[in-house]
Amino acid sequence: MKQRLEWLDALRGFTMLMVVTNHIYSTGFEMNPKYSMFMSLCVLFRMPLFFFISGFLAYKASFSWNWRDTTSLISKKLQVQVIPTLVIMTAFIALTAKDFWGDMTYAWHSPTKSGYWFTLVLLQMFLIYYAICSVASWVERRFKLENRHFTDILLVFFLVISVAAYSTLYMPSWFSWHKEDFWRTTSITELVRNFQFFLLGNLVHRHWQRMQQLFDTSWLFPILVLVAFLGAGDYLKWHLLRLQWANLPRTLAMYALVLMCVAFFRYYQAWFTQEKRVGRFLQFIGVRTLDIYLLHYFFIPKIPELGVWFKDHPHNFMLEGVVAMFVALFAVAFAVLTSHVLRVSPFLKKWLFGREEKKVA
Repeated sequence: MKQRLEWLDALRGFTMLMVVTNHIYSTGFEMNPKYSMFMSLCVLFRMPLFFFISGFLAYKASFSWNWRDTTSLISKKLQVQVIPTLVIMTAFIALTAKDFWGDMTYAWHSPTKSGYWFTLVLLQMFLIYYAICSVASWVERRFKLENRHFTDILLVFFLVISVAAYSTLYMPSWFSWHKEDFWRTTSITELVRNFQFFLLGNLVHRHWQRMQQLFDTSWLFPILVLVAFLGAGDYLKWHLLRLQWANLPRTLAMYALVLMCVAFFRYYQAWFTQEKRVGRFLQFIGVRTLDIYLLHYFFIPKIPELGVWFKDHPHNFMLEGVVAMFVALFAVAFAVLTSHVLRVSPFLKKWLFGREEKKVA
């Protein structure tokens, strides 16, 4: 279990690094994903993988879904994910905006909240998940059901519903609900886009022994590679499918890439322990994802000239990735340093990063 959690922390660190790298591209280099094969590929799996890991970690086998414990859990999530996001988003807009009130109003009406949508949407996912588990737990106790099968059934049901809702985002001729202000302002459009991966991660953790057996088969990984290649190839290059079917290969590629990343880190978990440098490095980032996510926007350098050069010299996949990740490492380093400075204050440590001061006996 210790090794498994280590590689999972490393995977989370890798995902956070990919998130920052993508922001270096889009904001720092001012580069559109369609001009970068590396960025287009990262966009396919970086956020789905992040939500997958969040869902995976949300499952607590021994948790009792009673009123007291559940409300305590919700209270902690509200403190950790709402207050820091609002404070740091406000500070970021105050420091970078030419028109504070105009930019703040625009941010609140935007589904992505000037980049600070992730923690708010993740909170929505947790609240829905807690409601599902609470209801399922009550039904299982009431009717004396065993092995928590009803919880699994409910989660699969919501997974199907979330995939169906997600598909409507890419059927503009049939569905237009996501264009209305309410759904954009509440970021529910982003919830609908990503909730399926949260649920998938949770279900994988619930059936982890079976999933490990599946990962150890000789046929699963080649199939994932094939699906990822065909799906990403059609989405990025070939465009063989049209109209309402056009998003299908993209979605299949997202699922395949997420599972490939999980399978890779699990298979090479010996690389990602504290005894290995790469393991220590990625775990260091992985356990500080909230701090890095909230603070890295302050340290994204503006280098549009690099974006222009990459656009004029396409198909430099390796060079694009190396340059962007190199710059991203500096943004991560400054974010971590700032986090450590702010954590000197117990008050800021608690209310900005959700960490209580440890009591010394």
